Amino acid sequence: MQKSALPPKLNELQVSLLRLFSREMSEADVLSLKRVLVQHYSTLLQQELNEVVQAKGYTQADFDNLLDEQA
Repeated sequence: MQKSALPPKLNELQVSLLRLFSREMSEADVLSLKRVLVQHYSTLLQQELNEVVQAKGYTQADFDNLLDEQA
């Protein structure tokens, strides 16, 4: 007999979000929320990228050289 895979248990934030958005929303509202989330994760990614660039000591010349190699 094969066991079915149970979905992971939702954390407190996930449950809160489900409650918050358990109402009808217009497409404009959905799009607006998606934009907020994309902006949030974009900011986090940019911060992480900046940290890596600084830690590795990359310069603009390094990036220019990489682009020249690809051409």
